[in-house]
Amino acid sequence: MNAQPYGLHTTVDADFATTRGRVTAALAAEGFGILTEIDVSATFKKKLDVDFRPYTILGACNPHLAHQAISAEADIGLLLPCNVVLQAVEGGTRVSIADPRAMFSVVPRDDMDALVQEATARLERVLAALG
Repeated sequence: MNAQPYGLHTTVDADFATTRGRVTAALAAEGFGILTEIDVSATFKKKLDVDFRPYTILGACNPHLAHQAISAEADIGLLLPCNVVLQAVEGGTRVSIADPRAMFSVVPRDDMDALVQEATARLERVLAALG
């Protein structure tokens, strides 16, 4: 698991479809559901007639954590849901997850630190579960 300033990622030694199933299951185990799914490669093909590697953005949400966040700060929905990107790469599928610490760094509220840390820990466990 590697970190970037705005995301966490890992590469899974499995095909795209298998990895998508594993990611969905790992997210569910941590209380996250998928609210949105954007098939970027299909969109590029339809709108631009460009062939692109499998690349999908999942909008993941943990209702308990989202409720806490939105109750504390009504406009926090601008930062939700948490994007999870799956993309085919040489040797498997790369899974990247938006880092809640980076996303919430624009929110000047110390009282949300525990929530951000919990979300981060859950998402790090998702990546760890992928192997």
